[in-house]
Amino acid sequence: MTSSLIKTLIKISTIVLLLLIVACSTTEQPKMSDKEVALEWANMTLFITRYTPSNSPTFASRAFGYMGLTMYESIVPGFSEYKSMNGQLKGLDMLPIVDDSKEYNWVLALNAGQSEILKNIYVQTSEENIQKIDSLEQAIFNLYQVNLDKETIDRSVAYGQSVANIIFNWSKTDGGHRGYLKNFDKAMVHPDRPGAWKPPLFAQSFSHHPLHPHWGENRTFASTNKGLEDPTMIPYDTTVGSPYYKQFENVYLKDLELTQLEKEAAIWWGDDPDVSFTPPGHSYYFATLALKGHDSNLIECAAVYAQVGMAVADAFINCWKWKYQFFTERPNTFIPKYIDEEWESFWPDPPFPSFPSGHAIQAAAAATVLEHNFGKDFTFTDRAHEGRARDELKETDFVIRSFDTFWQAAQETADSRFYGGIHTQLDNEVGLEKGVEIAKNIYALEWKNTHEK
Repeated sequence: MTSSLIKTLIKISTIVLLLLIVACSTTEQPKMSDKEVALEWANMTLFITRYTPSNSPTFASRAFGYMGLTMYESIVPGFSEYKSMNGQLKGLDMLPIVDDSKEYNWVLALNAGQSEILKNIYVQTSEENIQKIDSLEQAIFNLYQVNLDKETIDRSVAYGQSVANIIFNWSKTDGGHRGYLKNFDKAMVHPDRPGAWKPPLFAQSFSHHPLHPHWGENRTFASTNKGLEDPTMIPYDTTVGSPYYKQFENVYLKDLELTQLEKEAAIWWGDDPDVSFTPPGHSYYFATLALKGHDSNLIECAAVYAQVGMAVADAFINCWKWKYQFFTERPNTFIPKYIDEEWESFWPDPPFPSFPSGHAIQAAAAATVLEHNFGKDFTFTDRAHEGRARDELKETDFVIRSFDTFWQAAQETADSRFYGGIHTQLDNEVGLEKGVEIAKNIYALEWKNTHEK
């Protein structure tokens, strides 16, 4: 278990302790800020993502999209400057209407909504994890129900739960519902053409079937992200010196001169779902780092989580659409056949086609949203894998990363896959480019009643 996750558990334990204090004390109760409530639910979402079996980057990206959207919609009626996504997202047009003549506590609404949607999205998580979710919900409830009348409390909780349940029912129609039950389609016929992806021997998965081949058919959050122009792939050509050949040759040459710093980047950004909160979780975690470093109120926190979650989810849908449309090979099949038969990448291959890079596209989408909200210059330290044991096989430590811009982190995320030998530079360049485009379509939605973008 990483130290960052241990810290999350400590935070959750602290909240439960506060629950006991509130229950037993006759003096002034301790209080979490509204912002801290939003951050705690983001931490819990990352924890459940990490510790729920059969997860994948694709399914996790979808979860973050719905978690962020639910956080936003559960409180947006209480903030007149902001506008609901109701009617803006395809098929989402039945969210409940608040009674303006009555009082609501929006923290209680958010709290109830996050608990409800998280347990619904990750219905396969353990009973122990469900108890953790319930404990966090109860702790926050006890802190915020003080001095409120029962009608206001019940109304607020019911509203948050209603929003969560409507969004969850809407999510069932997107094509990815309970996607962990169908990670690999054994009936899929692989394209048999030169340059087509083939399951490698050196891989992250034992499956010889690619992950979620139909994910690209899923509904996107922003309708504009469903009809993006396809990227351009370099034509297949094994001739030495051809543009196609040089893409793989560059991977090979980089591997021969990998520095220790590049190896550290390669393992840091792996974010294998078996041992981490996945690549989209890393982006959701960055949203928390940004919010911690900025004076944000509750609705601003919710809007950031919604935009990052939805952008990353749409990035994976489009990326998977193109991966199976182009069905391109990875360096681990091209290089041994045409350059060096004994070559093996520094990082093992994931179980799906190459072009474009999923790491790059989702990192660029998140970075673009965060730049939009916090500006280009934002210094932060990424401690996601702090304390993880050294990778003895690769003789490399997990070293925390510091950045001066969000884009710098996105660029290193993309570069790390090149260092790892599992993506070409073209995979990364196209991924970064398309991630920006996807993110812009998310924040181009009408988030404010002033129509400011």
